[in-house]
Amino acid sequence: MGVVGKVITGFLGLLLCSHLHATVVLQYHHVSDKTPPSTSVTPELFEKHLDYLESQGLRVASLPDVIAKLKKGEPLPDKTVVLTFDDAYESVYTVAFPLMKARDLPFTVFVNTDPIDKKRRGFVTWEQMREMAEHGGTIANHTADHTFMPRLREGESRAQWRERIKAEVMVAEKRIEEETGQSHKVLAYPYGEFDNNVKALLDELGFIAFAQNSGPLGQHSDLLALPRFPFGGVFGAPDDFALKANTRPMPVSEVARCSDRRCRQTLDDVVVAQGDRPVLAITLKQENVLPSINCFASRQGAIETWVDGNTLYTRANEPLSPGRTQYNCTAPSGERGRFFWLSQQWLVTDKDGNWVHQD
Repeated sequence: MGVVGKVITGFLGLLLCSHLHATVVLQYHHVSDKTPPSTSVTPELFEKHLDYLESQGLRVASLPDVIAKLKKGEPLPDKTVVLTFDDAYESVYTVAFPLMKARDLPFTVFVNTDPIDKKRRGFVTWEQMREMAEHGGTIANHTADHTFMPRLREGESRAQWRERIKAEVMVAEKRIEEETGQSHKVLAYPYGEFDNNVKALLDELGFIAFAQNSGPLGQHSDLLALPRFPFGGVFGAPDDFALKANTRPMPVSEVARCSDRRCRQTLDDVVVAQGDRPVLAITLKQENVLPSINCFASRQGAIETWVDGNTLYTRANEPLSPGRTQYNCTAPSGERGRFFWLSQQWLVTDKDGNWVHQD
């Protein structure tokens, strides 16, 4: 299956490791203590996050600058983060924006445009959006109506799905440009959900896309499924934030998804069926990192790993349940307080092959 990569050891391997610079994209929704805890950080905690970045010398970069480097294949700046907010909730303007403006920090708001056009309570207005755009805000696409992008509606053909999703994306992009003058063709998947059909359509439309699988950006990152660290609920306490803001990309040469333990058959999509235990195969540039890698699955904790040559294989201990899940693999980087991190998202259908969606 071709998952065995070139082994790089000794001084050359250490040299490569030292150049694995990372930019970490941070994701927020609400910045409030009056909104659903699972998608919220309190104003006090958000300010602590900003204080930590400043005290530790972590630079906050604009998303367009980082994407330009990714597109060109240029090294990403190390010890750098990007601040992003999904959905354009009111607290982004009333709470987060003043804190970032006072520190002259760039940020990105991924906007689903229908709630703003319909003047729904709890969301920003276009006037507020324009003000943020004038003070460091990048305004990017989150579709018009926050739809489940991979899902076929009942009785819908693939051609009909394609036209509907294309309209969701392009209507939102047009409204953003009309109201703010910005059009970056950068999209965040609603709920972090995507499959190969969604990716192919966005690629055709010329978009870069972000998911919600955790991890830093790196040379291996898929420009149509870029990782971010989401904060809210149990995620975002000071120690958790410090760990994630300082992560580095796993030094991989190749990553493969497989349907069986020996990786005789690869999977070309992130969609798997209920009860499956897909295998993730990670081929490393540095064999000396292999013994220290630990992998975890959502709701399962630590999971099985084994090594063959310079490739590590991992799979869930128990069959995957319907919904979204992840494998996360980490290892000490050799630099104090910094870990290598790689994440793989799976979308798991139910026993009938239907989507199971989680808000």
